Amino acid sequence: MTLPGWRDWAFALKTYAAAMLALYLALWIDLPRPYWALGTVYITSQVLSGATRSKAVYRVCGTVLGAAVSVVLVPNLVNAPILLSLAVALWVAACLYVSLLDRTPASYLPMLAGYTAALIGFPAVDDPNAIFDTAVARAEEISLGILCASLVATLVMPQSAAPAIIDRLNLWLAEARAWIQGALAPTGAPETRDAEQAKRLRLASDAIGLDALGLALRNEATGSEGAAKACALLRQHMLMVLPIAAAVADRVAILEQAGALPARARAFLSDLAVWLADDRDDPEGAAELRGRIDGFEPVLGPAPDWTALLLGSLAVRLRDVIDLRQDLRALRGHVAAGTAPTAPLAFAYTARVRTIRHRDHGRAAFSALGVFVGLLACCAVWIATGWPDGSAAPMMGAVACCLFAAQDDPAPQILGFTNSAIVGALGAGFCLFAVLPLATSFEMLALALAPALILCGLMMTQPRFAPMGMGAALNGATLLALQNGYSGDFAPFANGVVASVTGMWIAAVVTRLIRSVGAGWSARRLVGINRRSLTAAADGRGAGHGLELAALMLDRVGLIAPRLTALPAETAAAMGDLLADVRVGINLVEVRRVRRQLPGAAHAAVDHLLAMAARQLRDRTDHGDADLHAHLLAALDGALDAVAGATASPERRAALIGLTGLRRGLFPDAPAYRAATVPDDREMAA
Repeated sequence: MTLPGWRDWAFALKTYAAAMLALYLALWIDLPRPYWALGTVYITSQVLSGATRSKAVYRVCGTVLGAAVSVVLVPNLVNAPILLSLAVALWVAACLYVSLLDRTPASYLPMLAGYTAALIGFPAVDDPNAIFDTAVARAEEISLGILCASLVATLVMPQSAAPAIIDRLNLWLAEARAWIQGALAPTGAPETRDAEQAKRLRLASDAIGLDALGLALRNEATGSEGAAKACALLRQHMLMVLPIAAAVADRVAILEQAGALPARARAFLSDLAVWLADDRDDPEGAAELRGRIDGFEPVLGPAPDWTALLLGSLAVRLRDVIDLRQDLRALRGHVAAGTAPTAPLAFAYTARVRTIRHRDHGRAAFSALGVFVGLLACCAVWIATGWPDGSAAPMMGAVACCLFAAQDDPAPQILGFTNSAIVGALGAGFCLFAVLPLATSFEMLALALAPALILCGLMMTQPRFAPMGMGAALNGATLLALQNGYSGDFAPFANGVVASVTGMWIAAVVTRLIRSVGAGWSARRLVGINRRSLTAAADGRGAGHGLELAALMLDRVGLIAPRLTALPAETAAAMGDLLADVRVGINLVEVRRVRRQLPGAAHAAVDHLLAMAARQLRDRTDHGDADLHAHLLAALDGALDAVAGATASPERRAALIGLTGLRRGLFPDAPAYRAATVPDDREMAA
């Protein structure tokens, strides 16, 4: 843990001030449970001002929706506690399912709608006639806390996400540049395949990590929010660097290994490596380098050999590298300046690419089942024992399950949240019975709460201790039950503490039995989903553009990457080259797209290849018959023969480049398509 800096202290003091403002207003308005406003400030506040603001509207809307559902359910089912428990559990589970399909701040709306119904509905069972007033009061208290947190985050020393984005981008660019330069001009002992794969996956994970910062940037009021569009493009450019640079590295390595890289191309690669090291925008240099590619790019005649095909594929990807480098520098400048890009980018996408994200319906349903069973278990204990204040068990069980549902194994986080509740309860008990009797004014109350709440705010600035800090503040404020007037009754306090902790323990046990999965299980599942996407692409289903499929697959690769770091090296290696799968996907879709413009024989050969590829990929996914390997390679070579014999056209050239990429992606260790010859520079210029 690093010592808190001035920004950490500023956040802790700002959050404390927002909490006191919310508590003061709630007491002044005479809301029945003003402590909900105080606790909501801590569950809403984030270090970055945009992150706090981005969640505010969704949280308010989710709270209002959850309150409305509780008004509908409780009066109609209060005399049938089992049906009421089923109805609330189903509602929370359904809301959690919808929430987990969205990885943006909008996911807070259904999540809040889910557990707010539990927070309002279960305690209202004892007085169902007052459910409307209770729901309105809870919505007001929670909304007040959200608005105070957002107001203070916006007006008092707002912290922008832009500097964090620039710092991360600079580190990412340095590592990506070193990787590409090593591929262009290899020196020293080459890295093992596993080490290189680990570096690439780390780059993918870091690119995905910009999502949260970009969304926070969009909701700022610091003048930098205009750069949110640049950040969205930046993320996708960073991801696309990975398969394109991997393809360049593959082509350079195989050509060098065969001694088939022309001198002109080798000189170009050396100059490109030097140009990439220059951190300035250099459109003139980029244009000059693109022109030099024309000098060694082969003309793919009627019978191109393997060297010509590899060089043609390399030339296409080198242009992409140059375009991506230029765009990344320009987009970084827009983020730093807080402006949106207006000029067209060199590397263009379809409109859908920027918004494509992986949605895992199976995992969301699995998580929803876990919270459903956990809530029913908490309700069963409450109903069976007739426990006074036992409604806190399903309330806190619902909150704990929902907050950590996105984790592979939420049980440890739920237990950590439980521990924070115990810490918060000890602090609340000390304040309630030792300090608050001496506090005769709001100012004295604020001073009494300051040390604990500021400490919680400081903990929230440290990723390792953030859940403990937030949990202690939220649970401590709830258990303290501050109202207009002191009520130091130990029995309700103890009942509330035991019920809350019991509910979270039950949630942890049920989650461990039903919902918990390891990082390996999740990684293998995502790899399998990516390979099914390849099968769909070969079958002609799924995304209609190669970059759209790549965006979806790369998003999954970014989700896989951090999980692989927790697995043994041999387990991670067994999942194969994930970026090679992405390259295969791009080429599959592009070959399928251009095949319609090919003449009959070539069209038929490509269709046969795609059918064989779909069958092979499906069998690989299902661990079926591997004997199709040789037949698929033969079909691929047959398609190359047929397309090579077709009349020259842009579609023929694109098909040849795509088929070359497929061959290298699916069969990296296969012999050359034809006996390679080393063309001299005169042939390259022909």
